[in-house]
Amino acid sequence: MVDIRIAQDPDADRVLSQDPFALLVGMLLDQQYPMEHAFRGPAKILERFGTLNPAAIRAADPEAFANLCATPPAIHRYGRSMAGRVQALAATVVQEYGGDAAAIWTTATTGEELFARLEALPGFGAQKSRIFLALLGKQLAVRPPGWEQAAGAYAETGSYRSVADVVDAESLLKVRDFKKAAKAAAKAAQG
Repeated sequence: MVDIRIAQDPDADRVLSQDPFALLVGMLLDQQYPMEHAFRGPAKILERFGTLNPAAIRAADPEAFANLCATPPAIHRYGRSMAGRVQALAATVVQEYGGDAAAIWTTATTGEELFARLEALPGFGAQKSRIFLALLGKQLAVRPPGWEQAAGAYAETGSYRSVADVVDAESLLKVRDFKKAAKAAAKAAQG
């Protein structure tokens, strides 16, 4: 088992390390919200709902599931909206991968195929898919041929561009600094 340390919380990181669907949900929640808090979301769902089984999440009453996701501390700044996305992700994992989130990456034969599978998931666009592909390659050693090309710059060794590079508190700060610098550069370029 790989020791994921993205959430910077031992219990939440244990959930991410042990449950592939939890890791996928953490990535889903990683938008417009601090990354370590987003990756704590799956542990909150597990604690409140009792399982991270995609079939059970898909079958949950949407209103009740949204309530538990929005209860403070919520899984995300937009807890109710993200609850719907988590259920949509669970439905796709059940329908397309027999409920086994890890099958998304363990059965992909190329980096290009894995990227396409990730990008087809609800809530995953091209950038999020590249980042998650880099996370799989760098931290879980999921490296089908062409994975680095499919992940793009996020696959670079020694970079601190994204959650794919977060392995401890120090690397989290380096990623945060990289993102701040990129945001400042983009803002300066605009005006």
